[in-house]
Amino acid sequence: MAHVLIVEARFYGHLNDMLLAGARGAIEAGGHSHETVTVPGALELPGAIALAAESGRFDAFVALGVVIRGETYHFEIVAEESARGVMALTLDGLAVGNGVLTVENEAQAIVRADPAQSDKGGGAAKAAIALFELRNRFS
Repeated sequence: MAHVLIVEARFYGHLNDMLLAGARGAIEAGGHSHETVTVPGALELPGAIALAAESGRFDAFVALGVVIRGETYHFEIVAEESARGVMALTLDGLAVGNGVLTVENEAQAIVRADPAQSDKGGGAAKAAIALFELRNRFS
C-alpha cells in the first residue's frame, strides 16, 4: 500500500474541498493512507512536493488546485509553470498525479472538481497510485 501526500493550493477553498473529497475517496477506496498539506497557490505545489519527497515518508503525491483565467497574463504563467514543475518531478521519478484545474470560470471548475461529476481530484489520486504501482513493477 502507498502512503500518499496530497498537496493542495488553497486559493479557492470551496473548490478545493471538492477536489480533496475526490482525492481522499480514491486513495481510501484503494486501501492507501494519506496526509494533506496546504500551500498558498499553484506555483508552490512543485516546491512543496520536492521538499516532502526529500523526507522519504511518501510513496506518491497528488497536486490539487484551481487556476481560473482572469484579465491578465498571470493565468498563463501560473497554469504553465505549475504544470511544468509537476511534470519535471514526475520525469525525475516521483509518482505525482496532477489535479490542478485550469479553467475559464468557476462553473467549469465546479463541474471538474465535484466528485459526483468529473472528479478530477479522484482522477489525480488514481494517477499517482498508478505511477507508484508502475514504478514498483519496474524496480
